[in-house]
Amino acid sequence: MSFFRNLWRAFLVVAYFLYAALELAITRPHTRPERAAWLSRFCGRILRAMHVTYSVNGPIPTSGAIISNHLTYVDIMLHSAIHPVVFVSKAELRSTPLLGWMSMMSGTVYVARGRGGSASKAAEGMAKGFRDGLPVVFFPEGTTGVGDEVAMPFRSGLIAQAIDAGAPIIPAFITYSIPDRDTAAGKTLRNDVHWGPQGLVAHIWSFLSLHGLHATMQFADEPIAFSDTAPFRPQNRSPGGP
Repeated sequence: MSFFRNLWRAFLVVAYFLYAALELAITRPHTRPERAAWLSRFCGRILRAMHVTYSVNGPIPTSGAIISNHLTYVDIMLHSAIHPVVFVSKAELRSTPLLGWMSMMSGTVYVARGRGGSASKAAEGMAKGFRDGLPVVFFPEGTTGVGDEVAMPFRSGLIAQAIDAGAPIIPAFITYSIPDRDTAAGKTLRNDVHWGPQGLVAHIWSFLSLHGLHATMQFADEPIAFSDTAPFRPQNRSPGGP
């Protein structure tokens, strides 16, 4: 039964991807808010198909910057499903078949680490998101973390860009839990939800075998208050810098 459940869920996910791509090709939303709204609807459908539920604690940001921990690709769908947002992503995503086109059409801002002009391009893209009244989400750890640390060291470049733009920065923290029956069957968050050394296809197949997943999104009540005397005030670092 588990095998056939996986196949059915995989079919639903593929069907929603194709439907979303067709919808995007037909409607071709022009403004960033329209694109963010499209992505929000799409992510909500995918979460339901994968039996992912979520709860939100704290006020949901409707503007400014959101920095979040990063555990798995589900984080992206979760942020978007909760409220339309603009994402800042690695430039490599742009060249990924289908996903790259969909991310571009949804208004994603791309960052090419270590390349000339990347910082100014990222700042320009983030500023457009701020001006359009959309929250701009990025993951300052720079990658998914599956170890025992609560959070890995932050890469400061994008945070500096948000500070220089005068945008409030709201921290968010995501946690996940799986049903007791999955835990009893040997499933774990580390191996079956967080994205570690597994390949994408193998991880998705393992993820689809879960009977459910619940995510908790915790938003801070207030933006981070940065001190003018703090050593963290980089002005010329690339977005991917240490």
